[in-house]
Amino acid sequence: MSPAIAIKQVSKCYGSVCALTEINLEIDPGEFFALLGPNGAGKTTLISIIAGLTIADTGTVQVMGHDVLKDYRHARANLGVVPQELVFDPFFTVREILQIQSGYYGIQGNARWIDEIIERLDLADKANANMRALSGGMKRRVLVAQALVHKPPVIILDEPTAGVDVELRQTLWDFIRQLNQDGHTIVLTTHYLEEAEAMCNWVAMLKAGRIIALDSTQNLIGGMAAGNTVRLRLQPDYLPDGLKSLEMNRKHTGLRELQFADYAQLEAILSALRSAQVQIVEMQFQQPDLEDVFLCLMKESGNRHK
Repeated sequence: MSPAIAIKQVSKCYGSVCALTEINLEIDPGEFFALLGPNGAGKTTLISIIAGLTIADTGTVQVMGHDVLKDYRHARANLGVVPQELVFDPFFTVREILQIQSGYYGIQGNARWIDEIIERLDLADKANANMRALSGGMKRRVLVAQALVHKPPVIILDEPTAGVDVELRQTLWDFIRQLNQDGHTIVLTTHYLEEAEAMCNWVAMLKAGRIIALDSTQNLIGGMAAGNTVRLRLQPDYLPDGLKSLEMNRKHTGLRELQFADYAQLEAILSALRSAQVQIVEMQFQQPDLEDVFLCLMKESGNRHK
């Protein structure tokens, strides 16, 4: 089976500035994939190349086995992109926009699917409203609807929840999660890393146009095992000698903060406290998350290139 997206040796420069350098990436069908990076990392450039809006200087890109340049008709038919910018036609209603979008792909008799999209994205009461009358969050929902109107197997979401309130965001994610469960490949870029952690199975991190990390979300977070911390309020406020090497700076008043690698070491910490007859009055446990991984890798990458 062909990858949903196959990117090979893709580079793109604008004069002396290289937005992308030798990007190699394969995304399997049905994957929920996060493409993360700081502003200027090259994410939007890469999406534009996948969508056929920008031509790479070197390398090839395929969508569901179709080259985005040589076989662009089939490549674009298999792809739906939700852009970061709010781009809309102010002269049509929501339903008219989706009907026109269906026409772009030569789809007839698409009214039932359009109705379902409108309903699932909570646009039913705005279906006959002019696009100019919609809030920013509603306009973003229409962009999502446009990307889905031709039922593409691959969907790219570029900052889909920017400016969207909590309730609308949850509705959107419920719909996108269902599409992924139905077999659609989802590629997400977002600055809300908690969303990426909750939704995505695999993550690629970009910095300065290069991939600096590519792994499953679980492996990336698991690789930060040393970042596990436990904060303890002790009575008496005493730490046995064998645990002092694990203590971090005391940033939390009255709490001892210890770093540990795994649950076996945590049990050893608790056993040592029991043996020293030190009572735990309060305990707070914190594991690393994708944001911790992101910040660590960005910092390490910056240090390597100094």
